[in-house]
This record gives sequence, C-alpha cells and structure tokens, in this order.
Amino acid sequence: MPILRSLGLMLLLVFSFTALLNAQAEYKYSYIPKKVYENQLFPLTVIDTARTKDDNPQFQFDPLSPVQPIFEDPLVIHNGSDSFYTFYFKAGKVDVRIPRLFIVSPSVDTSLEPHTIHLAHLKLRDDFCGVYAADMEIKNSQVSNYDEKNHLLTLTIEANEANLEDIHLNGVEESGLEDLKRKFAKVKAEFYIVLPVEQKSLKFTYFNTIKNQYVYLEASAELADDTVVTQSDLNPKEDSFDKLKKYTFMFLVGFFFLMFLIKRDFFYLVLGVVSLITLLTFYIPHKKICVKQGAPLYLLPTHTSTIGTKVDEDFETSLLGEREEFLKIEYKHGIIGWIKNEDLCEN
Repeated sequence: MPILRSLGLMLLLVFSFTALLNAQAEYKYSYIPKKVYENQLFPLTVIDTARTKDDNPQFQFDPLSPVQPIFEDPLVIHNGSDSFYTFYFKAGKVDVRIPRLFIVSPSVDTSLEPHTIHLAHLKLRDDFCGVYAADMEIKNSQVSNYDEKNHLLTLTIEANEANLEDIHLNGVEESGLEDLKRKFAKVKAEFYIVLPVEQKSLKFTYFNTIKNQYVYLEASAELADDTVVTQSDLNPKEDSFDKLKKYTFMFLVGFFFLMFLIKRDFFYLVLGVVSLITLLTFYIPHKKICVKQGAPLYLLPTHTSTIGTKVDEDFETSLLGEREEFLKIEYKHGIIGWIKNEDLCEN
C-alpha cells in the first residue's frame, strides 16, 4: 500500500507538472516578422492552441516600454480550437524591441518573452512614395481645375498593413492627406496633389512587403474635357455630365418650340418654357460670399495644407467650389485658394 500510495502521488505530481507546462505553452507567437523597414506597419500574431468557450484573454504589453501596438485590442480570428490574436505595430528608425506581453484569462496567467525585430534598409527610389504595404491600390481618382497653371488630382487610396499617413511624392510642389480611416490592417484616405496642367498622368511606386518589391501605381491627371481655367473663366470644372444636361435641355427647348410652331398646341409651348427655365438655371452666377480679414488662404482643402497667404481686409468674392468645411475662392491677382467656413464674415 505505501508503494501504491507513493506511485499515485508521483503520477499526480507528473500530471500536475505536465498540465502546468501545457497551460504555460497555451499562448505563443505564431508570427513575428524577421525584419521590418523604417516606418513600416507590421503584424504580430499570438495563437491560443487550447481555447475554451469561456476564455476571454486580456493582453497587456509592458506599459513601461515606449513600443506599443497601434490598437490596444487585437484583431481576433477563431479557427476550430485555435484562436489568433493579431496586433499591429509601426517601426521607427531603429530595431524594434517588442516588450513582454502579459496574458490573463480564466485558464491561464502567463507572459511571452520580449523579441527584437531588426530594421532592414532599402535602396530607395526617386519615385517611391514612402509607403510600405501588403497591398495598395487607387480606388478612385478625380481631376479638377485648381488655377490657370495647375490641376488638383484627388486619389482615393485603399491599402492593407500600410503606413499611408507617411505618403509623399518627390518633385510635387503641394500635396496633402485627409480623411484617413484605419481599421486594423485596412486603411483608406484621400490624397490631394497639385500638378502642372501640362502633366497628363501621375506615376509612383510603393513597396509591397508580400512580394518584396516595388510596385507601380498610376492615375490620369488630365481633365475629361481637356480644358484649363483662365482668369476670365474661374468657374469650377464642368464635368461631362453637366455638359450633357445643358445640351439635353438645349435640344428640348428647340424641339418643343418647333413642335409648337408645327402643331399649334400650347402643351408644347409650356414644355418649351419649362425646359428654357431649367436651362437658364445652369447659367446662374456663382454665389457671393464675404471673407473676413486675417483669414488664411490654403493651397489645398486639407488641414495640413500650406497657407499661401492671408486676407488683408474683408472682401466679397464668388464661391467657386466647396469641399466639406472648405470653400474655394479667388483672391487678389487671380490667386485661387481655400478658406474655412469659420472665416466668413459674421454679417
């Protein structure tokens, strides 16, 4: 009996020790990049190989470390009995020291050791926009008149695992990023670029971290109707749809008045008058607004845009366009720029 009792005690100790080891090994890193580039956004994934239904782990990287994930909570994916928890970090100018990760759940209280990820260096290109991404594409582009010498190209960009906030283009006089929205790996933003009217396209590269190579992106910088705003024609660009509407109502006016002369039916006369009134609404002069003294005149309708000048006195001008809280106006000597709604005269 003493022998059996000792054997049972030993088995119990072995079982407890094994269970402890299993519990401690329940969480581990399933993905850590071997290298990253300066400013790169990269994932780091923890796997739970023994997930239970009631597990709701809490993660905390060493709060004393300056290196922290972009989002406090991870992206969670369940696959059978495995759970994957992905955090996103952004590299700086030196090797990244991932701090110790503390994990607390109903089934385990453990931590994962710190890791160092080495910073790699690329041979940079002149056409590199500064973005590292697993994937990046231009979802939409729009060209509008900016002034007599430049066009404004607006790109809607979507990317994955990308430092889109760092985008910049060499040789571009003015650009800006607005409305950046990030949800874990996915990021979307509006990128504005001022380009000379003679430039017909924009071409640049980003570095694809999956393919490990530079990838080209290109967008047209040419107006659909190939027109340029002059000092005597400072209206915003008429797109093809606006022109189609004008031509359509011109045709209807002529058609209905011709039918009235032929049929002598006042119904056609009424339709002709209605069409004429509608056509005339397209030629109503721009709304007049008053800009107050001291208002900054921005080159682009973005919060990070350069201020070209400041209004030296209250003045009245035509409203040439609108983009969210920004208004496009003409200032002295044909200067075109953007002011904020808050910079209108109070009265």
